[in-house]
Amino acid sequence: MSKNLKLTLVLLAVVALLILVPFVLAPGAEFGGSDDAGSQMVEQVTGQPYEPWFTPVLETALGGELPGEIESLIFCVQTGIGVGIISFAFGYLVARKKYKKDDAHTPLKKD
Repeated sequence: MSKNLKLTLVLLAVVALLILVPFVLAPGAEFGGSDDAGSQMVEQVTGQPYEPWFTPVLETALGGELPGEIESLIFCVQTGIGVGIISFAFGYLVARKKYKKDDAHTPLKKD
């Protein structure tokens, strides 16, 4: 068995453990969002229920709450745009370093 195959199998086993361990250690746990946790903490600290300062723009424009599928779609599009920007930046930095190194070894042309 090659070294790369062993490393790949070990990493896959670690990923599987990272996925399965939370289900074994915390059966029946509820995973809430940060909005819920924040509003509960504000309620504990102030003793009054949290009331939002404003309503989201799309909710007021459409006259109601967005369906969950649309919220997921918007979140995925936002994620895709962010990944595209980060990938472009890393690619640019790697290519710039590569071409800068190639330019150092290229002899100067005489006109």
